[in-house]
Amino acid sequence: MGIISSFQNIFKIAELKSRVIFTLSLLIVYRIGAHIPTPGINGEELSKFLMDKGGALMGFFDMFSGGALSRVTIFALGIMPYISASIIFQLLTVVIPALGKIAKEGEAGRKRITRYTRYGTVVIAVIQSFGIAVGLETMAEGAFIQNPGWSFRLLTVITLTSGTAFIMWLGEQITERGIGNGISLIIFAGIVARFPNAVLSTVRLMQAGELSIFFVLFLVAMMVAIVGGIIYMERGQRKIPVQYAKRVVGRKVYGGQSTHLPLKVNTAGVIPPIFASSIIMFPATIAGFITIPWVQGIAKQLAPGTAIYTALYVGMIFFFCFFYTAVVFNPVDIADNLKKYGGYIPGIRPGQKTSEYIYRVLSRLTFVGAIYLAVVCIIPEILIGRFNVPFYFGGTSLLIVVGVALDTVSQIESHLLTRSYEGFLRKGRIKGRR
Repeated sequence: MGIISSFQNIFKIAELKSRVIFTLSLLIVYRIGAHIPTPGINGEELSKFLMDKGGALMGFFDMFSGGALSRVTIFALGIMPYISASIIFQLLTVVIPALGKIAKEGEAGRKRITRYTRYGTVVIAVIQSFGIAVGLETMAEGAFIQNPGWSFRLLTVITLTSGTAFIMWLGEQITERGIGNGISLIIFAGIVARFPNAVLSTVRLMQAGELSIFFVLFLVAMMVAIVGGIIYMERGQRKIPVQYAKRVVGRKVYGGQSTHLPLKVNTAGVIPPIFASSIIMFPATIAGFITIPWVQGIAKQLAPGTAIYTALYVGMIFFFCFFYTAVVFNPVDIADNLKKYGGYIPGIRPGQKTSEYIYRVLSRLTFVGAIYLAVVCIIPEILIGRFNVPFYFGGTSLLIVVGVALDTVSQIESHLLTRSYEGFLRKGRIKGRR
């Protein structure tokens, strides 16, 4: 009843109601655009060809576009160019001092980095769309293209790049005027949109006798357990106590309070699985289009479910967990800021000792987070390879769905709590002394 009443309260608050409706409206627009075909392409036949030849990588990136990539619709590139540009500029702020200085300029610096990210998104989208156009012309001797040539290439580049720019605009509008992070919600919508088809295919296999009802119930129970584990780990934090020294300024005393420094168990989020999957599956996918025997052998060894793929996948998840955490979280800066404002960790000397302590705690947390990510991402590979499970609703996709859902629900809760707090004060507004 508490959950039902909370959903009912959403529509009692005018501002929150308008934000939710606005968000849902733009997500519907996105899903409609994901079914509009790119001019000059036979989408249905091409989709079958790509999914047969493209293998795991095609399915992986098709997941982020909500099925638009395999059909080469106007939203075929999805939001991946924006994600790639964001990650690139996030890494460059560490490597290039000038960009790092801009990133530390507050709101103005953030807007400049965002503008650079948009430019980078367009550049990446142009390169990728041109590669898709050329690749489609060479696949099956251009059987899926009506009028090959530079006119088709230019039209494809303009169409796909415009589609990515429009999705980026939708995401920014949802972030500013809707609920939740717009880019994350667009990825969320693309993944969830494929879930009904997965359920229908499972039901058909049950009716055909290829899957037993007990095995399906076991899968459902395991998925619920995995979702519970993801929620537990994503909410997990290590709170390092921080004490601020008292300072006397004139007749007033500042500081003296106790707080904590929260360190998440999974600081890197879903970036490590995405990077690891892309790097491993890219050569395997390219090899799938080459008919040379030894190249086909390499492609089979790097296919999901093999021992080599699993070992490389787990190793790269660990590597990117530590690498990305080191990029986004700097213990030296945290220690310097604490020392600057009179803060210290009880029992630890300010300065270098504090940074070493934070680094030691963060390394242990990152190791646990890497084990958690590896386990969640390997479970679907085992189910698909060993038990022939007919759908891929797990691993990275499940991490994204649960993480985005938690973030969106927390934002809705903050709106509800804020409005309840204001309503409580209307009964007897507290006035300060003049």
